[in-house]
Amino acid sequence: MLALLVVISLALLTQYFGESSSSPLHAIQRGFATVLSPLQSGASTVLSPVRDVAGTISTMFTDRSKLATLQRKYDALLKDYATAQYEGIQYRKAQRLLGLDTTYALNSYGPVAADVIDEDPVLWYVTIKVDKGRSAGVRLRDPVVGPGGLIGDVTDVTSDASIVSLITSPKFSVGATVENNSGASGLIQPEVGNPSTLTLINLPTNSNVAYGNLVVTSGFVDPHDPTIESFAPPGIPIGTVSSTSPQNSLLTNQQVQVTPLADLQHLSLVQILTRPRHGR
Repeated sequence: MLALLVVISLALLTQYFGESSSSPLHAIQRGFATVLSPLQSGASTVLSPVRDVAGTISTMFTDRSKLATLQRKYDALLKDYATAQYEGIQYRKAQRLLGLDTTYALNSYGPVAADVIDEDPVLWYVTIKVDKGRSAGVRLRDPVVGPGGLIGDVTDVTSDASIVSLITSPKFSVGATVENNSGASGLIQPEVGNPSTLTLINLPTNSNVAYGNLVVTSGFVDPHDPTIESFAPPGIPIGTVSSTSPQNSLLTNQQVQVTPLADLQHLSLVQILTRPRHGR
């Protein structure tokens, strides 16, 4: 049947192209064109909305596919950006710690870098947990510094982790000196009811302490018994004087408020001074 149709088609085509324009086949072709042309035009008009809808659907699926691809690229870029931001923050903190080492000669105290691995979001001012312990040379009462200055000391230590009590925890205290002309010394303690502020107590009456004075560790050693000494070596920055009480108030209370230099609420990288007394 297929072969027969092919032969008939070839024969008609040969005769069609071989005849003049007035031949019967040309007349039949013109008749069919005259009859079917309106039908073709009408069908085209009727089917045009269908074609438009089909085109819209096709474009929609194409756009959706492009949107999904763009979303995946955006998510990947967002992840890379977040990683870069975090690494940038860590780098700046490490640079601040390095600057602390250089400025205050902390390298002689055997600093060991440690990451903060746990903290209480509510009682953030009490303790943190870090990922270095006895295996890294950490011992009880080793001082701990962070970007800015002293942040606390080790109060519990295991083989691979340590608990650090912060300078704002209720039981913390350390000898401190005001870096001014008088070099007044006292004791730093957390201020009751205000975890973001410290109090420097037991100051001499002629301290001449002023707003903004730097407060550092005193490195106290009892002259009568050298075994009694501060856990922290001298000269580590703690904070700045933030109270503006008049001198007569200082004469009465012998204390001033101190704002810590370290951001204790956002610690992620710290250093433990494993040789705070030069090997003693």
